[in-house]
Amino acid sequence: MREALRGLTTRGRSFLAAAVAAALSAAILGEKDLLRVAVLLAVLPLLAAAYVGRSRYKLACHRSLDPHRVPVGSSSRVVLQLQNLSRLPTGTLLLEDRLPYALGSRPRVVLERLGAYQASSVAYTVRADVRGRYEVGPLVVRLTDPFGLCELTRAFPSTDRLTVIPQVTPLPTVRLAGEYAGAGDSRARSVAVHGEDDAATREYRHGDDLRRVHWKSTARTGEMMVRREEQPWESRATVVLDTRAAAHRGEGPTSSFEWSVAAAASVAMHLRRAGYKLRLVTGAGADVDATETTGDGLLLDQLADVRMSPRDDLGSLVDLVRQRSTGGLVITLLGGCTVAEAELLRGLRESGSACVGFLVDSTTWINLPPPARAEADQAHDAAALTLLQGGWKVVGVEHGNTLPPLWPQVARGSQGYARRAAMAETVAGGMR
Repeated sequence: MREALRGLTTRGRSFLAAAVAAALSAAILGEKDLLRVAVLLAVLPLLAAAYVGRSRYKLACHRSLDPHRVPVGSSSRVVLQLQNLSRLPTGTLLLEDRLPYALGSRPRVVLERLGAYQASSVAYTVRADVRGRYEVGPLVVRLTDPFGLCELTRAFPSTDRLTVIPQVTPLPTVRLAGEYAGAGDSRARSVAVHGEDDAATREYRHGDDLRRVHWKSTARTGEMMVRREEQPWESRATVVLDTRAAAHRGEGPTSSFEWSVAAAASVAMHLRRAGYKLRLVTGAGADVDATETTGDGLLLDQLADVRMSPRDDLGSLVDLVRQRSTGGLVITLLGGCTVAEAELLRGLRESGSACVGFLVDSTTWINLPPPARAEADQAHDAAALTLLQGGWKVVGVEHGNTLPPLWPQVARGSQGYARRAAMAETVAGGMR
């Protein structure tokens, strides 16, 4: 009962105050009718408190999010199902689902009545423009009487998690360097390149199916040869994200860091769909290998959580990439870097990897005076030239650029290398 009295609303407390005032007036004026009004005013909130306090509703709540993982700027639908598990009908229920500030204001829904064992569902949508993981809930149920004089709060402890991932942009299909590197069981690229007659073969082993015998190879070598189910070549790629806070500029969703995160997600998903065995490395210390079944979700969840790091050392990032390097393609999303830092990055080529760097000129995300702009451009060009001379392909990124038009520049072939050489000469000429 004490808890119910503490739950009196402003209206209920006003009734009690009016009752006290009416009682005092009745005593002074000697009006018995006014005293009856005072008693009525006092009894109403007390009866409401007793009604609400003695209500022992058995309620069950189930929350569902559709979907649980959404890209930045998209919406998710939240459905709340509330069921009355007792024989007693409920009074008016006010539902309020607690949300973090980034998902908007807290939704409030009024349910007038739930009969015995009756269930009711309500839905609302949430939208987030900032990456991250957000807790949805707990659900708070406010119990009130029909007159709104008393209100008690009950909370369900369960919560759900909404993951807001970077926006993934489709990229055009181009031929990339490092398509076949290393050994293992490739998923999408384990096919013969010249047809059945030139299928990859190996020597017969005890237990092999005789239907796999390749008779032409057997006749040519004089030993029993069978077709391989898969070729021992696979496409491997490593996506590297520079998370140094000093290398990026801008604030919020439009910063150069958010551009790099979204680009890393787009590149990773594009390579995954192209059959690459993918690895993601970030400057924050994350090192993730994508698996066949959960690779997409694992990578996107990792990128949903990534934050800028105060560390200004690229050497630790290079060491982390080289620890398990197996060659193949290395695509790096770089913020602003110096010539010395570019020299460190050139070490990634020592393992025979084909290295591509998206060099983000983060100074274009802020307004600089002409002298500072010229100095920043010169430093950016010098770092690009250092990477080019180390055998990298470099794609310059400025504020306002989008990834799909830049992606064809990473294609392999004579045209790509000619472009690289022309860029190197241009940068060198500008520095003289």
